[in-house]
Amino acid sequence: MSSSASAGHRHEADYDRRRLRQWLAGDARADGVSRRRLLTLLAATAAGTAIGSTRPAHAVGGSIVKALPPEWFIERGTNAETRWEALRGTGHHTPNELFFVRNHTSTPVLAADDWRLRLWGSGLRGTPGEDRPVEFGYDDLRAMPSVTRTAFVECAGNGRSYYTAQQGETVTGTTWTLGAIGVARWRGVRLADVLRRAGLSPHAVDVQPRGLDAEYVSGGESLGRVRRPLPLSKALDDVLLAYEMNGERLPYDHGHPVRVLVPSWVGIASIKWVGDIEVSAQPLFSPWNTTFYRLFGPSHPDGGSAPITRQAIKSAFELSGGATFSAGRRYVLSGRSWSGAGAVARVDVSTDGGANWRPARLHDRPRAGTWTRWSADWLPGAPGATHLLARATDRAGRTQPDVSVPNTQGYLFDAVVRHPVNVV
Repeated sequence: MSSSASAGHRHEADYDRRRLRQWLAGDARADGVSRRRLLTLLAATAAGTAIGSTRPAHAVGGSIVKALPPEWFIERGTNAETRWEALRGTGHHTPNELFFVRNHTSTPVLAADDWRLRLWGSGLRGTPGEDRPVEFGYDDLRAMPSVTRTAFVECAGNGRSYYTAQQGETVTGTTWTLGAIGVARWRGVRLADVLRRAGLSPHAVDVQPRGLDAEYVSGGESLGRVRRPLPLSKALDDVLLAYEMNGERLPYDHGHPVRVLVPSWVGIASIKWVGDIEVSAQPLFSPWNTTFYRLFGPSHPDGGSAPITRQAIKSAFELSGGATFSAGRRYVLSGRSWSGAGAVARVDVSTDGGANWRPARLHDRPRAGTWTRWSADWLPGAPGATHLLARATDRAGRTQPDVSVPNTQGYLFDAVVRHPVNVV
């Protein structure tokens, strides 16, 4: 990890500890998080008391609106993972019909004409302590100056299955391979513009969007609708309230009428079907930045890491697992690499299980927030089973390692994936 990245993680940890102390002093709010949970986090962080691993909640019920043909998707409960072989030749942007789906419960079918976005909380201007809501309709947002941005959305657990398959680690959660990611051209309005129009107070510190999907139930307890705080600094930076995806209105499964888009961060930050945003002069906590989306385990700080934000670095071949190749015939292998820390500037490929490496050809100008497509020629030799490997390096100095540091919930897998193929 680069020194700048290390400094960033230290800053996030310090920020998180400060927020927890503010909560203990009565200067923060925890919606749906038990006092015991926050006390445990605070005690473990401040005094070095280890806590046990946490298990992620599991959604019950649920459905996806769009068609999920098996040649395009692997269905995983309430979710649908894109097959990488289906992406070959599709261009830089993932077609809407091929985009993966991550649902906590089920996709709500909402009408744009009836939709309202409510902004409220102590971080808006008004009488101290007064709940001063401000509302925007769909047409109100579309009448504001728009921004178009190409960016990936990726589940924090993308690649989770490789903690077990490659490293023998026991983790919990949906067993994604590498298909819980997609890149789209998003159009919408800056969250910063909406916040300022709503009357942002100079005392605001946190912004918490909440979705309009059903309440999430874990262990028989409702945790409420999905929500996760954003620091105001991020909310004012590059976050969008998006209403279009690849030149079309947002599909139902991807957030229609309006979703949050937080470039380069873990997908849980990009709340779909956003219905309200709390703007707070106090730090905010929810289950999605306390129990979930932290790194727990022996390799991480006592009490867990700060809430995870930026995505890891990864690479994938546009190829099915166990694909067959003919010896002595030339092929062009293709794939994509991406990173939450910066543009991918180099990709190296091995066709002999990692014994030898050579640079791949890059087909995109490296840009932050999206992936870089690449290709490499291959002339398979002797018949037999082998592994293809791809290893990316980004402009922040991060290179995919051979082994990913494990965590109990299987987030942020970043190691080189060994892609099995057969030569006949």
